[in-house]
Amino acid sequence: MLLNLLPKTNLEEVLIKTRAKRPTAVDPSSFDQILDSLHIKIQNNFDFDQLETHRIYHEDEIRDVCIQYRLRFLDLKYYKSDLPESAHQAIAKIEKDHDTVLADFKLMAPSVLFRLKRQDDPLLFVPLGNKYYYLVHKWGNDLHPLRKLMMWPFRNIWNLLLTVAAVSWVVTEITPMDLFTKTPDPTSYWMLFFFMFKAIASVVLFYGFALGKNFNPAIWNNKYNKS
Repeated sequence: MLLNLLPKTNLEEVLIKTRAKRPTAVDPSSFDQILDSLHIKIQNNFDFDQLETHRIYHEDEIRDVCIQYRLRFLDLKYYKSDLPESAHQAIAKIEKDHDTVLADFKLMAPSVLFRLKRQDDPLLFVPLGNKYYYLVHKWGNDLHPLRKLMMWPFRNIWNLLLTVAAVSWVVTEITPMDLFTKTPDPTSYWMLFFFMFKAIASVVLFYGFALGKNFNPAIWNNKYNKS
């Protein structure tokens, strides 16, 4: 299949690109700038001389990626699987290098990882302070190459309406008009389109309400919403 030829999505690479696009982003090569941004007030007692600055991300960058790919950014305690050995080794190395004990771990991953035991490209962070986070480790499988596109309708109500309209148009195009009228005309076409739109929208609304679904900006850091 052609889909198998597409490269999978590496979340760490997406985060790096998102950070580069932010006009107010901290330059990861500027150590002094990062220190100033944090006001040297941190939640984990790091040795700043040993921090890998390219692993530092702002909450806004994490939020943007979560919204684009419908991911969650929650405390590690909500993660349903056990941390792999590679993650324990990464934590132990950082704690040894910085002579500290890390705490307040956060995980960025698809919602399903907080409900089921799966391995879909989770990223483990610890807070630095002032909404900055340090990437500790990444493991698991990269995301589906089309995940960003598939999650686009759930970013806001307008995206969802456009998607419903597009699906309604396709269904209208492939539906034989002579099933409904012996004299097809533009009026009949648009009546069929609006019928399809209402039918598909009703199914989407029922599905959304029945399963408690919500849009990406509302769930990215919400521990109560299971969508």
